[in-house]
Amino acid sequence: MVELDNEVAAVWKLIVEGHAKWLADKILTFNLTKESLLKELSKPTKSNKEIAFHTILKNRTFHGGILAPGSGILKHGENGKGITSRWYPRTIANRLLNIGDFSKKIDFRREDGLKVMQEFAKRDDVIFFIDPPYTAGGKKAGKRLYNHSMIDHERLFSICEEVKGDFLMTYDNADEVKILARKHGFQMRLIPMNNTHHAAMEELVIGRDLSWMDGFPSVHEPKANYRKLIKTRLKKGQKI
Repeated sequence: MVELDNEVAAVWKLIVEGHAKWLADKILTFNLTKESLLKELSKPTKSNKEIAFHTILKNRTFHGGILAPGSGILKHGENGKGITSRWYPRTIANRLLNIGDFSKKIDFRREDGLKVMQEFAKRDDVIFFIDPPYTAGGKKAGKRLYNHSMIDHERLFSICEEVKGDFLMTYDNADEVKILARKHGFQMRLIPMNNTHHAAMEELVIGRDLSWMDGFPSVHEPKANYRKLIKTRLKKGQKI
């Protein structure tokens, strides 16, 4: 498992080092109120444990769980419950403990995912699951959601084409992404999802052979409007 963000990485590092119970206990014993949350988050983080705990707090009490600068605590939340609307201490603690049971089987690295993919590119016994920031074509969503949102999408697709093992990649439903997928000979399927506002949307799944997904009625092949995309890139007075 590879993650570049320092805060998210702190949580995974804590778990794989065998401290899932410590984090679970912190969550179970924390009395969440707006005052206690602001007081806790105002404390300087001096250890990886403290960073991990603060990350969980922010993920469960900030708008959409967003950790990037500019995000803030929930005001109304789900059903008007405010910061407690996504705070399920027992459920969160159990999930951490369940992952902790498999911690010895997880190799976690805080590195650049593209670099790690190249490291394992020649192995046919490795399968990659890739979920990059959604910033292709200048999309702003990925920049707003993540601390590390800049990625060379063309390079990512090129590496996927080179790896000997299989891969599965998720992306937003953008024409720029579809063009890259078809350029590199990959298959695509659209799957339903809900965003942070619970609005129904569709997301792209990309891979070499996705025929196994065709049995699901909600999955279908996307169509790209290439002519429309090309027109948006032309300067005034140019012709196609």
